[in-house]
Amino acid sequence: MSEAAASANNITVTMPDGNTRSYTSGVTGMDIANDISKSLAKKSIAIVINEKECDLSLPIENDVSISIITRDQDAALELIRHDCAHVLAEAVQELFPGTQVTIGPSIENGFYYDFYRETPFTIEDLPKIEKKMRQIIERGNPFTREVWDRNEAIKFFKEKGEAFKAELIEDLPESETITIYKQGEWLDLCRGPHMPTTKQVGTAFKLMKVAGAYWRGDSNREMLSRIYGTAWRTQEELDAYLHQLEEAEKRDHRKLGREMDLFHFDPKAQGSCFWHPKGFTIYNQMETYIRRRVNDAEYVEVKTPQLMDQKLWETSGHWQKYREDMFVVPDVTPNTEEGEPIFKEEPKDFMALKPMNCPAHVEIFKQGIKSYKDLPIRMAEFGCCHRNEAHGALHGLLRVRQFTQDDGHIFCREDQILDEAVAFCELTQKIYKDLDFEDYYLTLETRPEERIGSDELWDKAENGLKQAMDHLGLKYEIAEGDGAFYGPKLGFIVKDAIGREWGCATLQIDFNLPRRFEATYIGEDGEKHYPVMLHRAILGTLERFIGIMIEHFAGKLPLWLAPTQCAIATITSEVDDYAQNLYEQLKANGMRPILDTRNEKISYKVREHSTGKVPVIFVIGKSEAEENTVSIRRLGSQKTESMNAEEAVKALIEEAKPPY
Repeated sequence: MSEAAASANNITVTMPDGNTRSYTSGVTGMDIANDISKSLAKKSIAIVINEKECDLSLPIENDVSISIITRDQDAALELIRHDCAHVLAEAVQELFPGTQVTIGPSIENGFYYDFYRETPFTIEDLPKIEKKMRQIIERGNPFTREVWDRNEAIKFFKEKGEAFKAELIEDLPESETITIYKQGEWLDLCRGPHMPTTKQVGTAFKLMKVAGAYWRGDSNREMLSRIYGTAWRTQEELDAYLHQLEEAEKRDHRKLGREMDLFHFDPKAQGSCFWHPKGFTIYNQMETYIRRRVNDAEYVEVKTPQLMDQKLWETSGHWQKYREDMFVVPDVTPNTEEGEPIFKEEPKDFMALKPMNCPAHVEIFKQGIKSYKDLPIRMAEFGCCHRNEAHGALHGLLRVRQFTQDDGHIFCREDQILDEAVAFCELTQKIYKDLDFEDYYLTLETRPEERIGSDELWDKAENGLKQAMDHLGLKYEIAEGDGAFYGPKLGFIVKDAIGREWGCATLQIDFNLPRRFEATYIGEDGEKHYPVMLHRAILGTLERFIGIMIEHFAGKLPLWLAPTQCAIATITSEVDDYAQNLYEQLKANGMRPILDTRNEKISYKVREHSTGKVPVIFVIGKSEAEENTVSIRRLGSQKTESMNAEEAVKALIEEAKPPY
């Protein structure tokens, strides 16, 4: 072969560090990994070619940029879980012939696979399936990719009795390449990629539960049997995850809410919380604390209507974007001559319960003439909102239909964006420290595909958030395309006591809404200008944040927030007067004590108050009354501390003060 011909068959591969290597066209990712080092090849499980994950066995024909994925990287998790789903499906069909496979994706923390079978799977089937999966993994069969003719693939699956797979292929676009992955004799329709062999799935997996699921989510179609599993890189990761699940179950705010008598939910008001006295005490304490913080930060508090005309929501863009998630009522004038409302025609206009507060705050800003000297105007509202969340998405306090936001909107000039964004971040950090959430990171959610406003305005908004985080030295991750339709979003992702992540505080810079509402101020030049609108929330919603806090603290709330701060429990009725006096001292100093003089054993009283997560119990017997002392039991401790009564009361009052 001539030198020119040989050169034509060479391609250039660019490595992550920018260095390049030359290879013969048709080289595979595994070839490249072996060329770099034998140890890398042993750890390699996939390759990223021009930002797309591919099999290591895929021939590379042109110049590309690549990176090798090894099994110890975070990027390996999705591949491990995807491959584990395939192994699950093979195991099920080996053990239960006649079972049809449908789809089996990887999901957060694991995977699932849906099967069609006359007899649904039960939790008792899982150990046997797990055992078979381990056998399949041990075989180490290679995952091999094949491209099939569309019609041949449909025919194959129909003849095999796999009607669901045949249907999937029939519904794919004509242009779609039909790829089949084999692992030994077993095969599945799949786009890939996969690791080289089943051996690399490893044994750090566990099947978790079974559930029902309709084919393609259609309640008119077949009911499938879904098996969920979790898979990790190492046994240590799996053990840590299972421990987290165990802890999460203990900390479930719905369970603790019942035990502590905080709230309940009822089908007659789906997605809306019934706050009991103790729960509403927590709610009020949180609201009072946040109100004090935002007042100190020079916000003005407002209150806006629940029900507003659809024209307002059309102007804001929410009607077009979120109409299906809004609760609406007809805006008509009924004929009440006969005493009953009669609608003469179908209503054309509607009112909507507000799903957010921002348009109403713009309406307040528009009242009267504003000068550049008036800005910034920081507006806060504990705004009750309603969103028509899907029934299946509702989850205690964490996902509700009626909620109260600790909402705020800042109207400012462009030259004030940095200062206001920095002030928001500093205020949020201070509040999270008070609430024991000091482990968090930030995200910057950029412009989505469907948005309003010009790219120039979006550039300004995104740069404003970046400058604020850079100014404070805060680390953040970019979430491309996840911003709101009207502006980019800065988000605080907090980690709770068991490592779970929760999206809470947000700041969004919005150049668009004031323009849509023709909200202006008079600038220094005497002309009208549009303010910049910063949407911000620190807790997010009171309901959700309280649910997070209950789980974070496992119900053992800080003393200032606990609904009952101290239980004064007597051993004998002879000390009732002494206990009553202690109760009145605490009550007079703004504390929330309870007096328990019931004719019950002290062990019963202590156990009951501990279950109710009362932080402090004063145990009072004859010796305490005679010596003017109290015996103190702290929640979670088996020790009892004896202390002078006056000093104990004084210390508890000081400890119970909310953060300032």
